Amino acid sequence: MSRPGTQPSKQPRDENFPVASLVLSPEHREAVLAFYRFVRKADDVADSPDLKAADKLAGLDALEQALVAGDDVVPEAAALHAADARHGTGITEARAMLRAFRQDAVKARYTDWAELLGSCRLSANPAGRFILELHGERASAQAPADALCTALQILNHLQDCRRDRDELGRIYIPIGWIMTVGGESAFFDPTSSAARRALLDAMLDQVDVLIDQAQALPRHLLNRRLRAQSIATIALAQRLSERLRRRDPVLERVQVSKGDAAWAFLKGLKGMSGRPADRDQAIAAATVRRSGSSFRLGMQSLPQDRRRAIHAVYAFCRAVDDIADGAAPASEKLRFLNEWRREIDRLHRAPETPIGRELARASSLFKLPLAECHALLDGMAMDSAERVRMSNDHELGLYGRRVAGSVGVLSIHIFGAPKARDFALDLGRTLQLVNILRDVDEDAARERVYLPLARLAQLGLQDAPAAVLVADPRFARVCEALAEEARAGFARADEALLSLDRIALKPAILMMENYRRVLQRLEARGWGVRQGRLQLTAADRLHLITRAMRPA
Repeated sequence: MSRPGTQPSKQPRDENFPVASLVLSPEHREAVLAFYRFVRKADDVADSPDLKAADKLAGLDALEQALVAGDDVVPEAAALHAADARHGTGITEARAMLRAFRQDAVKARYTDWAELLGSCRLSANPAGRFILELHGERASAQAPADALCTALQILNHLQDCRRDRDELGRIYIPIGWIMTVGGESAFFDPTSSAARRALLDAMLDQVDVLIDQAQALPRHLLNRRLRAQSIATIALAQRLSERLRRRDPVLERVQVSKGDAAWAFLKGLKGMSGRPADRDQAIAAATVRRSGSSFRLGMQSLPQDRRRAIHAVYAFCRAVDDIADGAAPASEKLRFLNEWRREIDRLHRAPETPIGRELARASSLFKLPLAECHALLDGMAMDSAERVRMSNDHELGLYGRRVAGSVGVLSIHIFGAPKARDFALDLGRTLQLVNILRDVDEDAARERVYLPLARLAQLGLQDAPAAVLVADPRFARVCEALAEEARAGFARADEALLSLDRIALKPAILMMENYRRVLQRLEARGWGVRQGRLQLTAADRLHLITRAMRPA
């Protein structure tokens, strides 16, 4: 057991994220260091390779008793006890973290994401709450602070995943997730980089959701010094998440650099002057930028308020689509989608995410039919199955209505053309058919086949693994039939536009022309030979830009 006087395994300067930055006032910094040193001592007991579980539990109990009593035999406990007496905070939060260390002493695996979050609520969030209490901050800062602490803890778990397994026998990545790549041995196999990469990215998607929620923290903080530290910490969390996406923590140590720390420190200092801006709009716009979507051109043609609203809708679509397309287990995908359902239901009360708050603003300004958000979530639930098949045309039509028609209906309200509902629904189905035709092989790699099994059966092609189905020459004949339906859909859209407000619907027209070009290129290439995902040419893009510059 770690004894009084022994050196802790880490000092504050060794941590990824600022523990007691010089930005903090000396009085607050002293209390933070007392908290850190006690928690580090307890963590070293829980992580000791030389102690059995029973000895670890006994050691943690002894530390808790010393903390409550302020026993000088354990200087770290006495210092935190004294800090609590001065500031009215510290002991309660440290005792909560002791519960996490007790859990670490006896628990080596986590079943699912909810269980991992439960662990973070004990092992990380109390530290953030201690700092808020220490500075006398408002209750409104608590939720974004919890999100930040949880994100930091999961980033540390990902960063240390190999060390935790090799040295401590612990794996914090949920068992259900690891089983999707074949189990623990397969996950940690150096040659399993592709499957591991997809799983890590799916976890980082959820971490980034937490970091986005945390970006509201600085504007809830009254203390300028604490605000600066929060800005720096958020910046470093973003940087570590980016690095973990580019590099493999199973193969190498992934961490932020001294340069990253200096950059984050300067960013924090800059944030000390003036009240931080609302980041919600910027987060939604960044989601659109990162997507590289062909719809961006149409969005840019809108006036500012409408553009901001369509960014919110698109960011929501991107978030739920990433869930459905990610490598998380199907049950977890449904859980994340259900969290979005709850967020949509509270839009007009108290949304909890940046995208939710932007959607609430858009809904208020443009009277969005929020049932369409639930329809989209229904479609994403269909996509979240481990194996996706469409039984017949009715099921394909329902799928298209949910994943594309819903977006079309939301969009026309923002465009200022709510009467174009039938046009939006029909065009949405057409665009979805083009998506299906374009992404045949990409979808097959995810064991998804959207061409109706009833149509395939008419040609004598029975259900089989997706790769087998799409390689059969008879599959191409069904693609040809769907392409004909898409052409007819574009013709109906052209006719409908004769009696609609083309100026208001300009973004939809640009999207339609983009997809019409995609269909033309697919047909020119043919359905029997597919070599990667089709990309539009420079001439195609120039044509669309020219269209975008026209009044209507």
